[in-house]
Amino acid sequence: MSITAIKMKNLNLTYFLVLTILFTACGERKKTNQHIPMKSTDSTGLYSYNRQFLKKHTEIIELSDGNSAIILVPAWQGRVMTSTSEGDNGFSFGWINHKLIASGQIQPHINAYGGEERFWLGPEGGQFSIFFTKGSSFTFDNWQTPAIIDNEPFKIVEQSGNHVLFQASASLVNYSGFKFDLQIKRKVTLLQAKQVSELSGINLKGVNYVAYRSENTIINAGKYEWKKETGLLSVWMLSMLNPSPDVTVVIPVKEGDENKLGPVVNDNYFGKIASDRLRATTSHVFFKADGNSRGKIGISPLRTKGVMGSYDFKNNILTLVFCDLPEGETAYVNSAWEIQQSPYSGDAFNSYNDGPLADGSRMGPFYELETSSPAAMLEPGQSLTHSQTIVHITGPRDKMEKLVLKTLGVTLETVEKAFE
Repeated sequence: MSITAIKMKNLNLTYFLVLTILFTACGERKKTNQHIPMKSTDSTGLYSYNRQFLKKHTEIIELSDGNSAIILVPAWQGRVMTSTSEGDNGFSFGWINHKLIASGQIQPHINAYGGEERFWLGPEGGQFSIFFTKGSSFTFDNWQTPAIIDNEPFKIVEQSGNHVLFQASASLVNYSGFKFDLQIKRKVTLLQAKQVSELSGINLKGVNYVAYRSENTIINAGKYEWKKETGLLSVWMLSMLNPSPDVTVVIPVKEGDENKLGPVVNDNYFGKIASDRLRATTSHVFFKADGNSRGKIGISPLRTKGVMGSYDFKNNILTLVFCDLPEGETAYVNSAWEIQQSPYSGDAFNSYNDGPLADGSRMGPFYELETSSPAAMLEPGQSLTHSQTIVHITGPRDKMEKLVLKTLGVTLETVEKAFE
């Protein structure tokens, strides 16, 4: 047989094997009702890559159940760094600052390691701020993230196959000079489909999902009452997620008179946001989260409906955050960088879209979904717990359509055309 014939024979055999693999894979996908793989081909977008990367640089805890898994890092306040709904080769949902982590260096002001759910405390600005020292001006040079929510570890006190309980303690002095002695407890639990269904009423059959719930508690461990007059703390949860050109944040809001419920949306954090990036109706707020334009929005506690989410049309990802807040509670800390006339008029839900600063630099790109607890008025020994559940879902378009309508009260087509 000639060399050419041998090459042709090998080529035909290779072609046959490739077709066999493709048809088998398609059959398996149909059988298991898996969606078309994510469009992102960058290896840093894979869960397995990020697990290995994080293991190389810090201790991790992985909780998994089938193809659902999350990675937590005790050294960084027990934050959930990332998760997957499709196992090792699935999309890695959390934004991770690979460059900073690999450097091993401690940064001034903040160590933005990333992570799709991290524990923070408020307020950030104002006369009761815990990020500025007494008498300092509210400028970036004076802004400092407290170590307990930046680069100090949380201790593991309990661990099982589906949850981890962390604990920490700290002393913080606010801008007005009041000292908080507090203990922190943070429990993160990986959830199964039945638990998610009980929480939200959604059916996860036929889709890929990962879901987890965190319970975040602060305890007044000092001798003095935490009062409005001397400043209060709040639990502040932030999710740093991967943007794409086609991510839209969706926040359902309660309809009603602005004089009673406040504005539908607050976009005064970093200046007004253009209409091609922010759209508000009487029932929903839509916010473009592509990581290309810095802006932040807030929803008042009287407007929130206990859920918000985002949809990434490029990668076919629905992200949901469920957070039940105390009914009628309006005292939420204000984080504006100024001496405030109303220090307890803050928002309960927020979303942030990263983008270039004036000098062209930026931290991300990423976008955030954030929730906050009410201001914690606690006597010695008393506690406040702020809980939330995060769910990432991928699956066929028809099933995703039903889930978006069920949870966010709007059609997927409406979300897709929000800025057309």
